[in-house]
Amino acid sequence: MGEKILLFIPMYNCEKQITRVLEQIDEKISEYIVETIVVDNRSTDRSQEKVIDYIKNNKNKNIKLFLNTENYNLGGSHKVAFNYAIKNNFDYVIVLHGDDQGNLSDFLPILKEEIYKKYDCCLGARFMKNSKLIGYSSIRIWGNYIFNWLFSLVTKEKVYDLGSGLNIYNIKIFKDKFYCLKYPDSLTFNCYMLLASDYYKQKIKFFPISWREEDQVSNVKMISQAMQTLLLIIKYFFLREKYLNLEHRKKTVEIYNAKEITFENKKN
Repeated sequence: MGEKILLFIPMYNCEKQITRVLEQIDEKISEYIVETIVVDNRSTDRSQEKVIDYIKNNKNKNIKLFLNTENYNLGGSHKVAFNYAIKNNFDYVIVLHGDDQGNLSDFLPILKEEIYKKYDCCLGARFMKNSKLIGYSSIRIWGNYIFNWLFSLVTKEKVYDLGSGLNIYNIKIFKDKFYCLKYPDSLTFNCYMLLASDYYKQKIKFFPISWREEDQVSNVKMISQAMQTLLLIIKYFFLREKYLNLEHRKKTVEIYNAKEITFENKKN
């Protein structure tokens, strides 16, 4: 294969799910992944303890645990992982959220057939043909359909999902310009990434995934999230590059730092 692929798992208060997520790294998927990093965004539950216990009992899997220096939110954790991938000469990063909503095995066709090599990013889509949704409310499904249509209208490309927790990125897109630095650290980070892919003419492939909501705790406040998403697509439509190059973060962070947690170096 030749390429170095990093698996990145963002985690925040996932004590009930994180062990199930790590169990998804089976023999089939391990053929393609060189290393796994779990980035803990200052969890207040026993998430970190669960990961450490798993690493102790599964030393054959190359898993590392990192703790963000401060709460960077989901977008900031992505920036930690992208920087880590660049510094450690990885070619690709797979993103799998730590709340066990996505299924890592959905990547197998993309990896086996080397489809990922033809694109700058392959994005898991919950709302396209052959996708499976379990426990997802009809209101949220139709809301996503509407926003997918709006983004498709503005980008003039078919958009099937604004941001699931199951994606793979070619790290080369960040090496010349770490353009995502000024994007929000909030849950809208993936929306900005999608618009950047449109503006920079990156090659995108959406692929169907399975997605479930069972014992997860959602951090999405639907009305405020919808308003933010609507405003950003309107602003992008009129301003394009000028809008993308603005500072979109509520708090400016020069360097997104995270320290590796070893068994003797637990969070205090």
